[in-house]
Amino acid sequence: MTEAKTSPGLDFVRATVAKDNETGKWDNRVVTRFPPEPNGYLHIGHAKSIALNFGIAQENGGVCHLRFDDTNPIKEEQEYIESIKRDVSWLGYDWGEREYFASDYFDQLYAWAVKLIKADKAFVCQLDNEQMRLYRGTLTEPGRNSPWRRRPAEENLELFERMKNGEFEEGSHTLRAKIDMAHPNLNMRDPVMYRILKAHHHRTGDKWCVYPMYDFAHGQSDSIERVTHSICTLEFEDHRPLYDWYLDQLDVYHPRQIEFARLNLTFTILSKRRLIELVKEGFVDGWDDPRMPTISGMRRRGYPPEAIRAFCRRIGVSKTESTVDIALLEHHVREHLNRCAQRRYAVLDPLKVVIENYPEDKVEQLECINNPEAPNGGRRKVDFCREIYIERDDFMEDPPRKFFRLAPGREVRLRYAYFITCNEVIRDPDSGEIVELRCSYDPQTRGGDAPDGRRVKGTIHWVSARHSLPATIRLYDRLFTCEYPGDVGEDGDWKDNFNHGSLSVLSESRVEPSLAEFKPGETVQFERKGYFRLDEDSSEGFLVFNRTVGLRDSWARMIQQQKKNNR
Repeated sequence: MTEAKTSPGLDFVRATVAKDNETGKWDNRVVTRFPPEPNGYLHIGHAKSIALNFGIAQENGGVCHLRFDDTNPIKEEQEYIESIKRDVSWLGYDWGEREYFASDYFDQLYAWAVKLIKADKAFVCQLDNEQMRLYRGTLTEPGRNSPWRRRPAEENLELFERMKNGEFEEGSHTLRAKIDMAHPNLNMRDPVMYRILKAHHHRTGDKWCVYPMYDFAHGQSDSIERVTHSICTLEFEDHRPLYDWYLDQLDVYHPRQIEFARLNLTFTILSKRRLIELVKEGFVDGWDDPRMPTISGMRRRGYPPEAIRAFCRRIGVSKTESTVDIALLEHHVREHLNRCAQRRYAVLDPLKVVIENYPEDKVEQLECINNPEAPNGGRRKVDFCREIYIERDDFMEDPPRKFFRLAPGREVRLRYAYFITCNEVIRDPDSGEIVELRCSYDPQTRGGDAPDGRRVKGTIHWVSARHSLPATIRLYDRLFTCEYPGDVGEDGDWKDNFNHGSLSVLSESRVEPSLAEFKPGETVQFERKGYFRLDEDSSEGFLVFNRTVGLRDSWARMIQQQKKNNR
């Protein structure tokens, strides 16, 4: 499939809207909609569609509707509706009073179905699912007409009424459009319009025993709401002729449908059906598990909405299916947090250090910069005393040549504090594990270099043993072990690619006391360790942080190299 032509600076969807505005096709109206099915939580792929639909409306002085396609009561829950509204709002978009449901139009849709029956364009069929599949044909072979295709309209009307009244069992009857069983597009081979579902609906209760199929409700709902641009993902391109057929037969307002390529990410699965499996089978701790690609999961992990919107702008809109490197999304998260997140000290895997020549009862308050990237980041005071904690991996007893941190007889700088030298290693007598370091400090090096000009190559962070707070740290890795976890053969199972090491919990970490003032949902940079979000599981005296993203950024280096090459 070739890429659609665009106007300069515009993707092909925006170029289409711009052209329609120039010609006055829709009386200078721009009405889009985001139509999720309330059968699961939204994920990052939906964020792309949300940003596109709401963005185009905002850019053109139009409006975007939030419409729930609630045509399958078996899979729908109020929980999903509330989560969708919360996610769209959190991303920064407002639908105002334009909240709609496909169920708002059930009476109208039913009336239109009756109209098609009377026009001999629809019939009641008694083939079961397996028989219907056999009659449908293949891509290379035409289908066969249903034995009930030639029922008289009066009989179809009576049977459809009885279907609505619940007189038949589920699966025994369907209402089908009468189009062409030899059509090259399989969607046009007498598709099902209504099926029997004796299920309680969250909004209409038990009023209905028949429910419209998505393909029948979709285009007509757009028509009722007088949507101008019905923007869909590419899998609906082959359905467009069917939507057009329904609208043409009913002779109603006809929106314009435009398809774009959906988002695919490496190391990620964005199939809602498969995400439901992960939740129900206990692979993750719910829809908002920070490892999940759901918007609620990303929010709990600490991804800012600004970063997600910037990512959606960066990847753009095309007609070509492709897979985006998840590192690009992480890059935008880092880029935003680097500008706005406060910086604090946290020692994730503590190793105790005793500074033997520092007075036992002395406590100093050292000044630290909150965020050197922020114009008004401010400063804070951090307590320093004789006993501190450092990261265990910042010390090696027998270091390699390029290890520039602490080692026996080696001097390093404690950030914003002093130079210290390791003099002695204390081990547990039973296990042999290193449990403590005995060090000395140079009081002439506070907050800077040594007066005699000597320099050290390593700078490490620390927290006061006396003043720091205990914290639990959740370290999240990618949910799958390979770039394309959904690409498995016929006999393969995509869940075999699940990363069972995607969550590690550190329960003995220490953080500086100012973090007790943070509120759940705030994200902070732990210096040298990455970005972390204070989780809602936290309580007074019990801090829990989720790692949002590490500090390394391969995409930033790639972008810098590209700019250098372009000079």
